[in-house]
Amino acid sequence: MSLALVYTRAQMGIDAPLVSVEVHLSGGLPGLFIVGLPEAAVKESKDRVRGAILNSQFEFPSRRITINLAPADLPKEGGRFDLPIALGILAASGQINRERLKQYEFLGELALGGEVRGIRGVLPAALACRDAGRILLVPRDNAGEALLVNGVTVLGAAHLLDVCRQLATGTALQPPTLQPPPPESRLERDLSDVRGQRHAKRALEIAAAGGHNLLLIGPPGTGKTMLASRLPGILPPLSEAEALETAAIASVSAQGLDLKQWGVRPFRAPHHTASAVALVGGGGQPRPGEISLAHHGVLFLDELPEYDRRVLEVLREPLESGRITISRAARQADFPARFQLVAAMNPCPCGYLGDAERRCACGPEQIRRYRARVSGPLVDRIDLHIEVPRLAHRVLRGETPEESSATVRARVCAARDRQLQRAGKPNSALNTREIERYCALGEADHRLLEQALEKLGLSPRAYHRILKVARTIADLAGSDGIKTPHLTEALSYRALDRTLIR
Repeated sequence: MSLALVYTRAQMGIDAPLVSVEVHLSGGLPGLFIVGLPEAAVKESKDRVRGAILNSQFEFPSRRITINLAPADLPKEGGRFDLPIALGILAASGQINRERLKQYEFLGELALGGEVRGIRGVLPAALACRDAGRILLVPRDNAGEALLVNGVTVLGAAHLLDVCRQLATGTALQPPTLQPPPPESRLERDLSDVRGQRHAKRALEIAAAGGHNLLLIGPPGTGKTMLASRLPGILPPLSEAEALETAAIASVSAQGLDLKQWGVRPFRAPHHTASAVALVGGGGQPRPGEISLAHHGVLFLDELPEYDRRVLEVLREPLESGRITISRAARQADFPARFQLVAAMNPCPCGYLGDAERRCACGPEQIRRYRARVSGPLVDRIDLHIEVPRLAHRVLRGETPEESSATVRARVCAARDRQLQRAGKPNSALNTREIERYCALGEADHRLLEQALEKLGLSPRAYHRILKVARTIADLAGSDGIKTPHLTEALSYRALDRTLIR
């Protein structure tokens, strides 16, 4: 029977749906025909496959070869189908054992000489292959990435002949080994590098403990970027599931997965000229954007008012839902985007409004237009607004030792553990019912909060976010309930709503 079946995986967002490569040899004029919604790179595989088979000293059948990539309604893209197509042709022509193919899933692009080249998106395929209970055979360059998934047998091949020997003997390829360094050894930016700024560091600790968004406002050169870049170092360690989610997104992105960053929370800092597509993702073949690449990490937007306003507005829905769905005429892709937003801005166009040493040269109308570039609904979704003032020169000498990231991280982890034991999620993710249950206030504190809301003109969303921040402050203090000092501190981080933004 001149029919063979080979299993492989396609790529749809961060999913890897199963694709069955069916190869049939029949009479008629010689030719190779690929059906099943292949895109240009897949159609071109016929030439790569033919060259790889002939240069590996196999016979390329002089018959009519029909290749069906099932399911037929799933778009197929990239060179990942080269290896399974070549193996299907060899099995259908009787040159390798077709029965052993059922145990494996194959991924890989072929060079004309038969070498197996690396591809993108191996990690999602490894997760799906583990659930299917088959052996995953990938290019040697991708074997380390696939090994990040526990419970799947991974084999790495450098040449088509290596794969054929494995199918003939069952023992030609040995599973590779991988020992990524612990994440703590790769943290290069420590909070102790930042001198002074006690108030801002306190806000950074609260943001890390509760997963809250943060806005830093101050003159140029006061340490806003330094503070933001230290936030990943004080966040709790990623769980294995979170690390796999983050790595899977990087795996399907344009730059691919860097194994040295395994288990490290991502820190993304796009330039203010970035487009909306660059932030949320997109393209004819949807790819993750900056908000998805920052999943379980930090998205830092420096010079916030310099971004196009329409670009900033696309962040509003992902900040609430934690996901982004990219819809195109031919396909739809869903990417996770549960990130912490840290933004930085100057108080005015020249940057020196309220500065103790330099006089502001901006007029009232200039300041109003500058602040109006950031919409109220977006600011409403940022929990903490912090002034980062200019430091005195004596503080920069560094005579007083500063707390390290490890010290702060220990407090953050303890507070986060309390949140997970209580609600199973960080405080920033609490819904309305959970806020009522876990963020209860006394009568006097209720009156205090109502007066503050009326005075500052804050929205109901800001009301809920104040309660979440107060709950985080109480967790850092080890308190079972929200006390008046916790609430007043939370309110102090919203006072900039009126004075600097609106």
